[in-house]
Amino acid sequence: MRFSSLGVLALALAASSAVAQTTPASTPAAQDAANQDPAAVHERILTLDTHLDSPANLDRPGWAMTDRHDVHDDTTQVDLPRMIEGGLDGGFWVIYTGQGPSDATGYARALAHALKRLHQIHDFVAATPESFSLATTAADAARIAASGKRVVYVSMENGYPLGTDLANLEAFYQLGLRMAGPVHNGTNQLADSTNGDPVHGGLSDLGKAWVKEANRLGIIIDASHASDTSFDQMLALSKAPIILSHSGPKALHDHPRNLDDDRLKALAAKGGVIQINSLFLSPNLPRPGVDALRPRMAEIDTLPPAERAALMKEWAKANLAEPGSASDFDRYMAAVFHCIDLLGVDHVGIGADWDGGGGVAGLTQITDIPKITQALLARGLTPAEVEKVWSGNVLRVMVEVEKVAGR
Repeated sequence: MRFSSLGVLALALAASSAVAQTTPASTPAAQDAANQDPAAVHERILTLDTHLDSPANLDRPGWAMTDRHDVHDDTTQVDLPRMIEGGLDGGFWVIYTGQGPSDATGYARALAHALKRLHQIHDFVAATPESFSLATTAADAARIAASGKRVVYVSMENGYPLGTDLANLEAFYQLGLRMAGPVHNGTNQLADSTNGDPVHGGLSDLGKAWVKEANRLGIIIDASHASDTSFDQMLALSKAPIILSHSGPKALHDHPRNLDDDRLKALAAKGGVIQINSLFLSPNLPRPGVDALRPRMAEIDTLPPAERAALMKEWAKANLAEPGSASDFDRYMAAVFHCIDLLGVDHVGIGADWDGGGGVAGLTQITDIPKITQALLARGLTPAEVEKVWSGNVLRVMVEVEKVAGR
């Protein structure tokens, strides 16, 4: 039987001093209350987010992962001090590449960009060995977190930089890549995208070979941003479970980036996990103030440091004043709860798209994430189930991926 904190307090007030003298200082009821306390649970469990776009901030002049920033000042959402305050143990740090032309020049530029971002990830980890550590196996996460460091898995959003040579995928694997999605915004050489013109009827022949190569190497396949048909084919072809690193349920909002319940059930039936995104949970809202600043933001890198900082603060203020949608923390949790009710707690996780456009009112930066643990516990999940949502499910998929690669 689990007691609420109020119930435990009432029992404690009713106890006599004589009983207090003859019973242990820590009663089973008190221990149970401590075990259920949201702050204590959040501190105790392993917390991972599967889609951290934060490496892109390393392009900002003078911006460092070890410095304290604030979404109200520069729009960024993740750094080491805020991870410590919010109790985020780490996650999958993204090599994101925007889609460009499918030709030799486009592929070469994309590859150069992806390698630059990969090296930036390695560099900030190497520069702060007391705070961060690269992880390449499922077992690494708990070991790294237990040492007081933050976990850095590497993921790739968009397979465009691979060009037409899948040997590049193995090269990235050798440099630490452990999760990859074939496509982003726009159909590419591997797959049709949710918002691109369907060219391949799902996966291209190269995309199907990419799935097999990811299985062979031991890379988690990420189907976020893939068209429904591409998702169906990845799910059918992969010999290991796949995930959606930052997606949502279409039942809450009918958006191309979200998936319908039948597809989510198919994902779970094969052992996969949906990591809930904080985007696309309600219709977009007009943002005239934000739109008016976009031309100036396009030139921000040419400005002197003081003007750049002032413009960034103005941009941050405009984004907070005019959110992209009416979604808030309760709406985000509604998406989490819908998927838990639909699929069971073993197939749901957290991938809020931090520093990639994510965040909603009440959940604006990584310091806010203890509220997720609190809401999960209030819904009736046990601490062990909460840990599944935060890390256990994605790591279980990773173990299966490793087994398939081993075979």
